[in-house]
Amino acid sequence: MRDDEAAITVRGVEKSFGDVRALAGVDLDVAPGIVLGLLGPNGAGKTTFVRILATLLRADAGSARVLGFDVVHEAGEVRKRIGLAGQYAAVDENLTGLENLVMVGRLYGSSRRAATARGRQLLAHFALEDAAKRVVKTYSGGMRRRLDLAAALVAEPPVLFLDEPTTGLDPRSRIGMWRVIEQLVAGGTTVLLTTQYLEEADRLADTIAVIDHGQLIAQGTSDELKDQIGGERLEVRLEDRAQCQTAMRALTPMSDEAPAIEGHVVTINVRQRGGTIVEAVRRLSDAGVDVEDLALRRPTLDDVFLTLTGHAAEESESAAEEEEAFA
Repeated sequence: MRDDEAAITVRGVEKSFGDVRALAGVDLDVAPGIVLGLLGPNGAGKTTFVRILATLLRADAGSARVLGFDVVHEAGEVRKRIGLAGQYAAVDENLTGLENLVMVGRLYGSSRRAATARGRQLLAHFALEDAAKRVVKTYSGGMRRRLDLAAALVAEPPVLFLDEPTTGLDPRSRIGMWRVIEQLVAGGTTVLLTTQYLEEADRLADTIAVIDHGQLIAQGTSDELKDQIGGERLEVRLEDRAQCQTAMRALTPMSDEAPAIEGHVVTINVRQRGGTIVEAVRRLSDAGVDVEDLALRRPTLDDVFLTLTGHAAEESESAAEEEEAFA
């Protein structure tokens, strides 16, 4: 792969399960050495997309390459260069933590001695050293998830697919997993991360792609996506709800859009941050509006997601997700 070549290249990928169209022509490029966060509700096609890139599922149309290798015609070469950790820890509960990692190493062709050394190294890295000789059925959910990620790293893959790796973890374990991912990327690993936790994408992802109903509907950095829905927002809580219309008229010149009113709160997208609060206070004072609270805030990824898709990031499982589970 050339230095300027994308680590992952996808063109026109489509996939259907019966009457359910999971992917409807996705185009995507992922630069090497970054985290791409793939966002979308259940049934959006995220898991199907990852399975196609990991050579576990064949697309109906389109093409995909990982590190320059075609996922269909050069699947063996792709598998040598990727790691995969899914939504559920794929480890053998009847083996110890070390035995699981040694088994993976042996499957990759390492000698028992080399596989054991690599296994011990990874167990130490993931703070599982003390549990190396315990059978996995005695591990907590967070420990299993860390072991699963360790197994995905046995062969030191340059590309790592993480399909909702922190789902179900407690906050402490989730933060620990974030640190591990950050360390991997700092070492040059390319990570494609699917997640429904928007704060996770905000922290980890260098660039974010939003997928919904099998289509890529937006892509950019977190800041770029937030800017798409209006940048900074001024929120003014009034003492008297009856003054909302007066406040709205006073603030309207500060934006290219009409302010919104909800209860005692007037919200307006502002053109620039500098001096906004001072100007707003002056305008409201001149209009005789009594203010209880006033704040300037930047949209969150939750706001972005809701604006782009029309629904929240976490929704109940859909027919498409069920199709994915049994495909």
